[in-house]
Amino acid sequence: MSPLEAVLVTLAGAAAGTINTVVGSGTLITFPTLLAFGVPPVTANVSNTVGLVPGSVSGVVGYRRELAGQRSRVVRLGSASFLGGVVGAVLLLVLPSSAFDAIVPVLIALGVLLVIFGPRIQRTVAARAEARGGIPDHGVWWVWPAVAVAGVYGGYFGAAQGVLLMAILGIGVADSMQRHTATKNVLALLVNGIAAIVFIAVADVDWVVAGLIALGSVVGGQLGATVGRRLSPALLRAVIAVVGLTALVGLLV
Repeated sequence: MSPLEAVLVTLAGAAAGTINTVVGSGTLITFPTLLAFGVPPVTANVSNTVGLVPGSVSGVVGYRRELAGQRSRVVRLGSASFLGGVVGAVLLLVLPSSAFDAIVPVLIALGVLLVIFGPRIQRTVAARAEARGGIPDHGVWWVWPAVAVAGVYGGYFGAAQGVLLMAILGIGVADSMQRHTATKNVLALLVNGIAAIVFIAVADVDWVVAGLIALGSVVGGQLGATVGRRLSPALLRAVIAVVGLTALVGLLV
């Protein structure tokens, strides 16, 4: 890899780290960049996943203020992400990629629609929950299994996992979008970390590529926390929708 290519991969990692912290789908930047520079697809996928994990950690640290008071929620939902991520990583090893090819675009499209219409749906969910005594801190009953399913998807494929998580949290958990972003970062980190461990154990990692992406994504994680915190709820939903639609188009084209 030439010095120029190394710089460009690092910059791609920074952009991906920024997007992952705010929304998700940073892989849509780094993965094509690696392919353009001649990195084999499997090696690119593995090295990219490993390299983006430090950026996820950076994003969690950047949003630590919004995590205050969410310990029990994060622990409860984190167990769902952990279990889902393990299942997704196992499926990655035993199933052909075609098994998820049909459902991945559907899940992303559903996530985008849920984010767009989230406030209206959330009001309906809140009204029904109120009749039963209100929404628990960890969300309505279906949030845990939905987060687990998102974890399976994230452990197997990964792109736009953040869109799905933001849709689930925004509808089923009564809190602000910024605090949902902080929670989403922790849940996505758990899933991505599991996938990275599996890749390190069973696949060949290009550690130069992974290191460059890690360097850029750590910086991007902090930048994403700064930018994301300044977005209004409506603008944040718009950003999530745009990123989700971009991911959908990238998968279908």
